[in-house]
Amino acid sequence: MNNSVLIKNGSIVNEGQVIEGDLLIKDGRIEQVGGIIESENVEEVDAYGMFVLPGIIDDQVHFREPGLTHKADIGSESYAALMGGVTSFMEMPNTKPSALTQELLQDKYDIAARTSYSNYSFFMGASNDNIEEVLKTDPRTVCGIKVFMGSSTGNMLVDDRQVLEAIFSQVPFLIATHCEDEDTILKNLEDFKRKYGDEVTADMHPLIRSVEGCLLSSSLAVELAKKHQTRLHILHISTEDELALFRNDIPLTEKKITAEVCVHHLYFDATDYATLGNRVKCNPAIKAPQHKRALFEGLMENRLDIIATDHAPHTADEKDQPYLQAPSGLPLVQHSLNIMMEFYQQGRISIQRVVEKMSHAPADCFDIVDRGYLREGYQGDVIIYDPETWWTVAKNNIHYKCGWSPLENKEFKGRVRDVFLNGQHAVKNGRVQFKPETDRLQFDRSI
Repeated sequence: MNNSVLIKNGSIVNEGQVIEGDLLIKDGRIEQVGGIIESENVEEVDAYGMFVLPGIIDDQVHFREPGLTHKADIGSESYAALMGGVTSFMEMPNTKPSALTQELLQDKYDIAARTSYSNYSFFMGASNDNIEEVLKTDPRTVCGIKVFMGSSTGNMLVDDRQVLEAIFSQVPFLIATHCEDEDTILKNLEDFKRKYGDEVTADMHPLIRSVEGCLLSSSLAVELAKKHQTRLHILHISTEDELALFRNDIPLTEKKITAEVCVHHLYFDATDYATLGNRVKCNPAIKAPQHKRALFEGLMENRLDIIATDHAPHTADEKDQPYLQAPSGLPLVQHSLNIMMEFYQQGRISIQRVVEKMSHAPADCFDIVDRGYLREGYQGDVIIYDPETWWTVAKNNIHYKCGWSPLENKEFKGRVRDVFLNGQHAVKNGRVQFKPETDRLQFDRSI
């Protein structure tokens, strides 16, 4: 397969700049960026009027395989990811069985090697009793250790303080945490059930999985990380109150404690439960409008370092159950760039900052080798984005296995036109051409 391509006449967005020119990929890697480039025996692609972006790296997805494949699988969701310009993903361990041993973790890598449409990595899971397995993890080939300090899909809650101390003091590379205080949530849930019985509804979700519960747990994680000098990354920050925990006075590459915000916490707020109900039920909860506004400000101030999705599909039938039975999570990996580009179209964020937060920062945060930037010698993970075409999210263009999106009937201006993965022209004019050869992500860490 010819992995050599010359992208002509594009607006190249990279490292805080937008430059007009060409980009050459040869043998799967970026060879030249900018200027007028002439090269023989390559595929030429005209990107006039288009943005040329580095591929998106999503550091938090749930692709449900193994064990939950009626909802999603690595093949289906990575296909959707690729369609949305996500060329690399990091997937969570709370499958069935959960990735709590090195053997079970390797099983997921083996599946991805066969079926994934995007480059991949998988978190090793921590539990109350698997510290020995956690410490066997190779930091050069695994993105991080995932600790659920609040329960989510699956049974991986780590609520033993001694276990948390052991994990934070002994793991020598990145720990990613889901932070919600379980005692607070359970107390709130019992209070609402006493008051409303079985009539608890989705609009009560942010009061049950409350601001206080998030802040209490995130504060504990930061406390432990400072005590043990841990490399901590807190996922899906959802409240204004948590922002003060994170620094914005030093570069990302110097931070020991980093934070992520998800597109749904920037885009939706508690008023959306009235129309979307359980379709936007997720953990941590989408909260009141002031939190959405504050999170966007925190992103722009660099207290929040990365934009991700926490893509977490369930079937429509599962989500249409009453609130107390409906699972938490929503599918987003195909549409995250569209959401952020809508903010760009509104003048709220520059295209350079979108690329910084969705491509550069994840690469820096996780020390990913040769990805996340349009640099000579880096892997040829490249998006051509058409900023002018209008389109509508509909059943016939949703590629999640679950078949639905909370964005259905939403009209977006701009779409991913082409995607190159490891130099392969895998998406052309909005259609996947073939299953590309994919890579297991590597990490530049000396432990």
